[in-house]
Amino acid sequence: MDYEKLMGVLRRLAIEAGDKIMEIYDADDFEVKSKSDNSPVTEADEAADALISAGLREVFPDIALVTEEQADTHGETASEFLIVDPLDGTKEFVNRRGDFTVNIAYVKDGVPLRGVVYAPARSRMFYTTEDGNAVEEVGDFDIDRPGRITPICVNAEPDNAALMVVASKSHRDQATDDYINKYAVKDMTSAGSSLKFCLVATGEADIYPRVGRTMEWDTAAGHAVLLGAGGKVVRFDNHEPLTYGKPIFENPFFIACAPDVELKPA
Repeated sequence: MDYEKLMGVLRRLAIEAGDKIMEIYDADDFEVKSKSDNSPVTEADEAADALISAGLREVFPDIALVTEEQADTHGETASEFLIVDPLDGTKEFVNRRGDFTVNIAYVKDGVPLRGVVYAPARSRMFYTTEDGNAVEEVGDFDIDRPGRITPICVNAEPDNAALMVVASKSHRDQATDDYINKYAVKDMTSAGSSLKFCLVATGEADIYPRVGRTMEWDTAAGHAVLLGAGGKVVRFDNHEPLTYGKPIFENPFFIACAPDVELKPA
């Protein structure tokens, strides 16, 4: 894989999809439908998916593509694939809370090696560079000319007696609280979508536990950014690395954290 070419395409498509999403978000009204699992889907999800999918298939026709909004891709079995959530955090989008993201990632041999997470309503964009390191870009998000890029890194010395925790806005439950209560917590914040991975990647949080169902398209891009910032994502049950390419692309519960966080048993 030509990583310079890959990241140029992923960045451009994320920004273009973000622009399309914001056009719909800023409109007076938009249509919300329900999928078979009763989760919401909007015209923004569908428009962003069409844009990203067309762009990826044009440039990388020989690499398998998995995307949330195309059920026929959920049966893919490949050791190398691109995986997309065109609008992660649809509930945040529908409720106009802003914490939604465009997620695009490249996975090989079970590991999300490169990815981009773009939160257009928050004007924050995180991605891996061609060499795999994680950065945050600030500026106008011009598709042809990157703005100022700042390397990001997890908290190298988290205080296990006073941890910063980030948890879900829309999926917080008692099981999550019970697990968080096993730690000595200094403060807690909430965020929607894959931004939680990025807050750990920047050191704004030390740990993000997810005790709930997610799919690989929800996590791959944020996982790639966190890996590029020196962090890790492990299974909740045995603390082994979270891998990709699983049946129907479904994740077990997991924990995203800085490496020196002393993890508690499930």
